[in-house]
Amino acid sequence: MAKKKQPEIKGDQRLENIEESLTRTEQFIVSNQKTISIIIGVIVVVILGYFGFQRYYQQPKTKEAQEQMFMAQRFFESDSLDKALYGDGNSLGFIDIADEYGFTKPGNLANYYAGISFLRKGEFNQAIDYLGDFSSDDYIVGPMAVGAMGDAYLELGDHDKAANYYLEAADKMDNDFTSPMFLFKAGQVYEIMGDYDAAVSVYTRIKDDYPRSNEGRVVEKNIARAETKAERN
Repeated sequence: MAKKKQPEIKGDQRLENIEESLTRTEQFIVSNQKTISIIIGVIVVVILGYFGFQRYYQQPKTKEAQEQMFMAQRFFESDSLDKALYGDGNSLGFIDIADEYGFTKPGNLANYYAGISFLRKGEFNQAIDYLGDFSSDDYIVGPMAVGAMGDAYLELGDHDKAANYYLEAADKMDNDFTSPMFLFKAGQVYEIMGDYDAAVSVYTRIKDDYPRSNEGRVVEKNIARAETKAERN
């Protein structure tokens, strides 16, 4: 059965349809002109406000934070941890920098330094608090911060959380430095816990995925030890 032919729309009719569509659009704009103007005005204000905030507030505050971080980092590097954390009376320490400039990159980084400083001082709960407030997509620093939380929980005797944070650190940014290092630490914690099968699993992952790493070169003996203990159990 032959298909019915669609009626051909002539050029004049097409033009008429376009004009009719434009007329409806114009009518909508006229009818809603006030609302549209308000919406456009709000968008403009938001955009200008964002760039104004960046230029006149965020950037100056970032510069201030960087200047304060300079001395705090020097104290950190010289192992003057109390001055690094609390300042020396002339410059701020990591705690105040994190509190006052936490919305800037240096302020965020101050959380990391504060966490590591508390970890070195043996104040593990404070270390966890500050490391937990730090966020980074950096290839090395990001995993190191998560792994440091594992160190703190290990010192507190919470082996489950320590192992979990080590595994999270290993997977955060896959690389031949931090990944095998934290897998190795996780394996050691599993051995402390007596979970030798889990230890063998993470050690084997190092052997298979990171054979050229420092841990990969020595992990065979850890696998053998954990396998032997697993068999005895």
